[in-house]
Amino acid sequence: MSVAQTIPARPRAPTPGAVLALLKPVTWFPPMWAYACGAISAGQITSDRWFAVALGVLLAGPLLCGASQAVNDWFDRHVDAINEPDRVIPSGRMPGRWGLGVAIVSSVLSMVVAAFLGTTVFVAAAIGLALAWAYSAPPFRLKRNGWWGNAACGFSYETLPWITAAAAALGTVPDMGIFTVAILYGLGALGIMTLNDFKSMEGDARMGIASLPVQMGARNAALFAGLVMIAPQAVVVALLAGWSHVFSAVAVGLLALAQAVALPRLVADPKGKAVWYSALGVGLYVTGMMITAFAIRP
Repeated sequence: MSVAQTIPARPRAPTPGAVLALLKPVTWFPPMWAYACGAISAGQITSDRWFAVALGVLLAGPLLCGASQAVNDWFDRHVDAINEPDRVIPSGRMPGRWGLGVAIVSSVLSMVVAAFLGTTVFVAAAIGLALAWAYSAPPFRLKRNGWWGNAACGFSYETLPWITAAAAALGTVPDMGIFTVAILYGLGALGIMTLNDFKSMEGDARMGIASLPVQMGARNAALFAGLVMIAPQAVVVALLAGWSHVFSAVAVGLLALAQAVALPRLVADPKGKAVWYSALGVGLYVTGMMITAFAIRP
């Protein structure tokens, strides 16, 4: 045997397409949308704050969310080999430890960019990044329990970007109204995250991951997901009405009502209709977020 044959071959570098697939651009929308809502809810953005807002959108989506996706796929590679073997790591398109490397580099780059946006944004980004790693990585691996994992995702995808954007737009800590609305929409995102768990029930059960569909059963989890999305919106409707934003309250209420009307169809076939309800319900949900953002701006 030659010397060359005894030396393990170095894993080839992944293609740019594989790196992009690992960062999952399709998942960037929720935090970027929440960030846009936060910036709008802050009111008039002065000319010297536009760059900060634009940089914050980049931070919320491609950087922080992209980093969280890379972290999740690296530590979930064994589960994905069962549930979704075509994903970039189990399929071999991201060989060796490249997935971990991408996760680390994107995490560091996120914090570098956050440092340019002030202390409030830097602290918020650090919290979001810590939750992203804790969600997927041992020893915490919050995703092993659907309550902790989905709550962390909802907070990171909706509440944190909203508050961070308002802080970046204002150049200071936002008021309590913005905090309240951001927290409510983050709570509702617990239901959105639950909808994503139906596709992986089999693999989660085999790997000991107690997602909410695994814990509750498919039908109960579907009902829970829908109700936990609708309930915070009902509170937002009450707040908007109390703040004299009557037309906005009616609009958000109608959007929530449409989700409620569609919910029985999801409960009847959770696995088959989870993607359908996610597309419909989440679309209505985020539309309500934007209506609320415009309503509460000064």
